[in-house]
Amino acid sequence: MSDEVRKGEVVLEVEDLSVGFPTPDGLVQAVNGVSFSVSSGQTLGIVGESGSGKSVTASTIMGLTNQKSANVLGSIKVGGIDILRADEPTVRGLRGQEMAMVFQDPMSALNPYYTVGNQIGEAYAVHHPGCTKKERREIALGMLNKVGIPNPIQRIDEYPHQFSGGMRQRIVIAIALVNNPRLLIADEPTTALDVTVQAQILELMKSLQQEFGSAIILITHDLGVVAEAVDDVMVMYAGRSMEKASVTTLFDNPSHPYTRGLMGAVRSLDHSSRGSLHTIPGSPPSLISLPSGCSFRPRCDLAASLGDTCSLKVPSMRRVEPIGSLSACHLDDQQLVNLTKKNFAS
Repeated sequence: MSDEVRKGEVVLEVEDLSVGFPTPDGLVQAVNGVSFSVSSGQTLGIVGESGSGKSVTASTIMGLTNQKSANVLGSIKVGGIDILRADEPTVRGLRGQEMAMVFQDPMSALNPYYTVGNQIGEAYAVHHPGCTKKERREIALGMLNKVGIPNPIQRIDEYPHQFSGGMRQRIVIAIALVNNPRLLIADEPTTALDVTVQAQILELMKSLQQEFGSAIILITHDLGVVAEAVDDVMVMYAGRSMEKASVTTLFDNPSHPYTRGLMGAVRSLDHSSRGSLHTIPGSPPSLISLPSGCSFRPRCDLAASLGDTCSLKVPSMRRVEPIGSLSACHLDDQQLVNLTKKNFAS
């Protein structure tokens, strides 16, 4: 990703990450050779269809992928510590303190048997064992204020079912940020919310990032959320990274055929509502038996123009000039530049 989007020190470095899950039918290669980094104050969006490896990447960063039952290779450094090689007590110490995660469903992320104040206070106490009950309550009240829960003095003693979906998501964000982590991973944080509440949650995350200086990874399938909330974007397909670019570059000049397909599937205000949306033919491949060469080849309408190249060789990530994005495609720079000039909604 471009140097101009760097806003602080590097918080997370992922190098050549691969995650495979052995099954009776074969190895499910959920993530395959993914590399990226995130700096403080920066928001990275990770997009792609279901099954592209987004959530597995996130859970592995958090140390939630059991390496005894999964084949995990590569390197994940948070604050200079390699998560994949650190012992469990070290990873537990980082989780919540240095890195935290907001899960997709706030109702299942919260414990229905405990008040929201207790849950925020408990998350704080884990990393501050000497704090008193009064201190935990004060911290919880402060976080409820920060995330915009009205009347926090009363609501601190209420239970998750007494809150709306948007308010529950705010509480989950409060729990994630209570220890001021350097890295926040938000996995589809607005999926089940209506568009008004979505906008409120995104604005909340942006304002809290400015206050705490956190690096954020936002995982989503919603390109509208990406356009609104992130600095850089990584597009994933079948466990691989297909394209990396600043959000402006990605929307103005998508340089990978898969990204172009995703963009074409979104209604644009520049086009008549009567026209049909572009669709990507076929379905994502099975992660047990990926196609040879480029995994997007069977669905790509440009693969035939390159003969056998796409079926024989996995494309490496390279910079596309003069666009500046990184793309994993066998098309040469001029072909990719020409690709961005096409009307992909026609």
